[in-house]
Amino acid sequence: MALILASGSPRRSALLEELGLELVVRPTNIDETPLPNEQPAEHVERLAREKGAACMAGADDVVISADTIVTIDGQLLGKPTDDAHAATMLRQLSGRTHEVMTGVAVRSDGETTSFVERTVVHFAELTDEDIAWYVSTGEPDDKAGAYAMQGRGGAFVTAIEGSYDNVIGLPRYRLREVLSELL
Repeated sequence: MALILASGSPRRSALLEELGLELVVRPTNIDETPLPNEQPAEHVERLAREKGAACMAGADDVVISADTIVTIDGQLLGKPTDDAHAATMLRQLSGRTHEVMTGVAVRSDGETTSFVERTVVHFAELTDEDIAWYVSTGEPDDKAGAYAMQGRGGAFVTAIEGSYDNVIGLPRYRLREVLSELL
């Protein structure tokens, strides 16, 4: 039996390896376009399930897949397409509260268990200089909501309500509960 992470995210790999788990990293590539009228929680859970389903694995393997999004005012903020888009996202988050959702799916013995973890994040008021500096670091490039809480972007977070790991991209506590039931 192998434990397979269907994600190329170095953050997710590191979070699992910190638990002492030996992983096979096998990223999948799916269309992440939201479906018409799809709610953010439905969207992120669907993506997690589809990523897991797209991962090639043996019958005895356990596949973990996940997707993380940021929402504000009901709007889904994915990964920025360029620096201007990242700056726009950061302006939206500035001085406000938003929600981070991670959909997680675990496939074992032909069955898939999935869930969505939610964390509320409070952001500091950002100046234009703050935004320009942060965008220039390149850190927002592949991050949902254009920031990394575990990196320089963490300096903009004033408080969270919920799982810190969830904001990074994988709620380990909740995942550990699911894995303990399955394994």
